[in-house]
Amino acid sequence: MVSALITLIVLALIAVLILTRFFGFRAQSPAQYATLGPKFDARLHLSGPILCEGVIFGPLGRVTSRFVAQMHGTWQGNQCRLTESFLYDSGIQQNRAWALTLGADGALKALADDLVGPGEGRVAGNAVQMRYKIRLPEGSGGHVLNVVDWMYLMPNGTIMNRSQFRKFGIKVAELVATMRPVDPTVPSPVTTP
Repeated sequence: MVSALITLIVLALIAVLILTRFFGFRAQSPAQYATLGPKFDARLHLSGPILCEGVIFGPLGRVTSRFVAQMHGTWQGNQCRLTESFLYDSGIQQNRAWALTLGADGALKALADDLVGPGEGRVAGNAVQMRYKIRLPEGSGGHVLNVVDWMYLMPNGTIMNRSQFRKFGIKVAELVATMRPVDPTVPSPVTTP
C-alpha cells in the first residue's frame, strides 16, 4: 500500500514537471505570436518615457513586493539604451540600464550590469520573449537566477510583462507588470531618483 502510494506521488510529480516544462509558461514560443497583432515594434514601444507598475510574487504565489518604475528608451538605429529606475514598496531604489540590439529578423540581444552573459530573445507579432541570467543584489542573496521574460502588446499600447525567475529549475519568483508610454509634458505621479 505504501509502495503504491509513493509510486503514485512520484508519477504525479513527474507529470507536473513534464506539463509545466513542455506545455506551460516556459514552453511558449515567439512563433506562436508571429501572426497576432497589434505588431510589437520595439523601436516604437520601447522608446521615450515609460511608466511601469508591477508586483513580484514569491515561490508560494504571494505578493512579496510592489514597485513603480520610470523607464526611458533611446534608439539609434538598431541599438537602444533602456534605463529603469525602480522604487519598491520597501523604500529600496534600484537602477538598471539595458543595452539592446535588435536584428532585422526580430532577434534581440540584451546586456546589463547585473546580467550574467548576454540575454537573448525575439520580437514576433504582438510579443517579445527574452531569456537571461540575472544576479540578484547582495542584499537579496546575490543568487544567479534564470529568467524567462515575456512582454505582450495590448491594443491600447500598454505592454503586459510577465517574468519567471528560476533557480535549479524551480520557480522562486514571478513578476507581473504593466508598461505604458508617458506624455513627457504631463508631470509624473511617481518620483524616483
